[in-house]
Amino acid sequence: MTQVIQDRTRARTPGPLSGRVAIVTGGGSGLGEATCEVLARDGAAVVVADMRAQAAESVAARITHRDGKALALMLDVADEAQVDAAIARAVAEFGTFDVLVNCAGIDRTLPVDDITPDEWDRIMATNLRGPFLLSRSAFRSMRERGGGHIVNVISTAGKRAWANASAYHASKWGLLGLSHALHVEGRECGIAVTAVIAGGMRTPFLLDRFPDLDPNVLQDPRNVAEAIRYAICQPAGTVIPEITVLPTRESSWP
Repeated sequence: MTQVIQDRTRARTPGPLSGRVAIVTGGGSGLGEATCEVLARDGAAVVVADMRAQAAESVAARITHRDGKALALMLDVADEAQVDAAIARAVAEFGTFDVLVNCAGIDRTLPVDDITPDEWDRIMATNLRGPFLLSRSAFRSMRERGGGHIVNVISTAGKRAWANASAYHASKWGLLGLSHALHVEGRECGIAVTAVIAGGMRTPFLLDRFPDLDPNVLQDPRNVAEAIRYAICQPAGTVIPEITVLPTRESSWP
């Protein structure tokens, strides 16, 4: 009971993100879930977007239970019509939209000669086409209101490579390039763009696929979410175009 009272008291206190509206893809679990909670804690209204409707609804319900503002949306980021509708829904629900966090991502752990073209296309559709579609639609909305912030979650897979992840690497290297290109285009109209290079995290994305992985060498996804919040909270006139957040025991290169 004491914790609930503390949570509600904190929620009533205006935070540094009060009045801002954020769409977080992949918001139903892992880093996306942690990012939704951190941004909502600091006052943002959060659109929890995820392919899994039940997961999105669970995160949104938890945020609203703490007197935060949240909306759950089922979203396939590779579907152009769904992307445009999601942004329109966010504006209709909260009156504006000024933060986009592209966090949704998938992978297939297979050698390059085993991965099928359909699997390759599906990874590219989620990890690269999705952020492109969302950023394109976000640019249109943000330009009209005079600015905004886009965060692309890249992973260290956009900086280095390991075996059995060719499609994932290709998508993340591509997303890093897209992110910096968006930074160049966005700065003329007040749109800040940040690429977050995230090292290994204790999330289902890793732990469900690699059950023998030692969680002690990974970082809490909330730590990366706090870095995302930090980037978004930079004062006007300043942008962090790229930030790397690693577990202490992980080397940045190679």
